[in-house]
Amino acid sequence: MSTHRPLALTMGDPAGIGPEIVTQVFRLRPDWSRDCVVVGELATLRRAAAATGGLLPVAVVERPADVATLPPGCLPLWPTAALPAPVPWGQVGALAGRAAADAIERAAQAALRGDVAALVTAPIHKEALAAAGVDHPGHTEYLQALAAAHLGRTPAELPVRMMLSNDELRTVLVSIHVSLREAIERVTPARVLETLQITDRHFRQRGAGRRCRIAVAGLNPHAGEGGLFGREEIEAIAPAVAQARAEGIDAHGPYAPDTVFMRAREGAFDVVIAMYHDQGLIPVKYLGLAHGVNTTLGLPFVRTSPDHGTAFDLAGTGRADPSSLIAAIEAARQAQA
Repeated sequence: MSTHRPLALTMGDPAGIGPEIVTQVFRLRPDWSRDCVVVGELATLRRAAAATGGLLPVAVVERPADVATLPPGCLPLWPTAALPAPVPWGQVGALAGRAAADAIERAAQAALRGDVAALVTAPIHKEALAAAGVDHPGHTEYLQALAAAHLGRTPAELPVRMMLSNDELRTVLVSIHVSLREAIERVTPARVLETLQITDRHFRQRGAGRRCRIAVAGLNPHAGEGGLFGREEIEAIAPAVAQARAEGIDAHGPYAPDTVFMRAREGAFDVVIAMYHDQGLIPVKYLGLAHGVNTTLGLPFVRTSPDHGTAFDLAGTGRADPSSLIAAIEAARQAQA
């Protein structure tokens, strides 16, 4: 039996640009046909191929390892259940959400079994996922739940974090897809410390044991200015940093959030811990989406994705840029090499 373990690439929401950028990957990198397997719906991928330049041979495989025998220049597909009809481009729908969820679950289970070496996910639409009855607000939480169930744990027993990165900046988030009010409530010593521990562990595992220099952003303007603008830095963030340093983690801060990202970009730190979603993602995305990569830290397998969404306004036009997806695939290949 073959032991070949390719990287799994999910198609994303079939109404968005995910299937199109997936097909573009194999036009631009035909040599990846033996290294990757797409998990998705056959008709959706064929429609995407037509939208992005015409004929692209689709090679259907029965199991991921079978891609080892494929010729270059085809799209290797491990198919999910067929849709009853094509979903409309650029529209939120339960049928599209269900198809995207099926691909995620099949690919994640393969990663958990060890049948694939890593997982790269094309963009999904959170409203479509909810319409399909999936009780998770995004990829990160969905994959966390699937992995926890596989390991016989609760999601709380398998904490994960989102890291967004490009060539200039990396940031890890204390909280992800919650309201700003709830995000502030989640700035606790335990959660900030857990974020530091997960981040440090990730870089030790993926960086040949080297300690990474971690900067921690404050929550309030000027990092609270000694308690004048809020006490979260004094009561929650600074104690977590102190405990992390006692555990041998190279953590520093809290620093003023309006300057710490600039300092990291200039080389003072390897990664910045941000207290909430937009605080961390705006600086990274401002630098450009073309090479941004989203990585989930804490899972028992490597998972990356592009740092953009479904772009419903571009769906079906064939003009979507696959650069971020290619960067995500490259990152996954390097992480599991």
